[in-house]
Amino acid sequence: MMTEYDKLQEYLRCNQHTWLITGVSGFIGSNLLEKLLILNQKVIGLDNFETGYQLNLDQAIAEAENSTGKSLSANFNFINGDIRYFEDCKKACKDVNYVLHQAALGSVPRSIDDPISSNETNIDGFLNILVAARDAKVQRFVYAASSSTYGDNPVQLKVENEIGSPFSPYAVTKLVNELYAQVFAQNYNFKTIGLRYFNIFGKRQDPNGSYAAVIPKWVSEIMAKEDVFINGDGETTRDFCHVDDTVQMNLLAASTEIESATNQIYNVALGNRTSLNQLYQMIEKGLIQRIEGLDKKDPIYKAFRDGDIRHSQADISKAIRHLHYSPIHKIEQGLDKSLDWYIENL
Repeated sequence: MMTEYDKLQEYLRCNQHTWLITGVSGFIGSNLLEKLLILNQKVIGLDNFETGYQLNLDQAIAEAENSTGKSLSANFNFINGDIRYFEDCKKACKDVNYVLHQAALGSVPRSIDDPISSNETNIDGFLNILVAARDAKVQRFVYAASSSTYGDNPVQLKVENEIGSPFSPYAVTKLVNELYAQVFAQNYNFKTIGLRYFNIFGKRQDPNGSYAAVIPKWVSEIMAKEDVFINGDGETTRDFCHVDDTVQMNLLAASTEIESATNQIYNVALGNRTSLNQLYQMIEKGLIQRIEGLDKKDPIYKAFRDGDIRHSQADISKAIRHLHYSPIHKIEQGLDKSLDWYIENL
């Protein structure tokens, strides 16, 4: 039986639109680019390479061309620009049907170390691209929100309309994004959808740097036979979601024709929770099965990290109900797919 996402992909293959992806050279942005090119869409990409890479763009285009057997570079127009500059946003939004706004300075620790930069990119930049998209009369503005918005909400299963107080400057910036989107809906009848990402993982996620995401960082360290550090006792839990399901949610959100589904916030997750100890064991086991000479090695525990929440699990029933979201990968399947990619590319 075909899912709504299957039907959407069939429709897009036969109907070409123009999409803007901000942060296109990043992890999620480049995966969105690859999928849209496979679906015969035209894509404008905006990025300043502050946290993204040219290699991500090259790989996304190459993998899309391998998938389709066609040359697709003519369907992609890259703008080396910055969302902190309104003129760059205005240029990027010209003649665009849908905006997928992924550009941001991520990471809770980064925002604690440098709240000014996080504010400039995540709030000032967000407002710039929001205004530019409104002025260009785009059909839908879909933006990356964050599960960090739930803050100190003590309820384990996170529901969209119940949030707490933010723990970090990053969480503040993402909450402000949601408030701006709400105000633009009320004052300008501008259609937006916010996607609260939980812990997204998959190919092209950066393993390097002090703010690297946990899965690629641990994969890189285990492969190099280095020590792996876990913040706290390892019983902290997260809802890990494969990037393919994140791509699915972006496309469903942008394309929905259900009026009541717009101007809403949705969780993007698997709807499950995994402890850091469980995650480490799954990654280590998967790598030992794939790489000869790797042996089991206990992680090293250190202090809890400032700004982190203890448990995080999403209620995804709203996304299922309104957008027909249907996650493809459980964490074990997503890890299998991701580990193969990391071994080939790290």
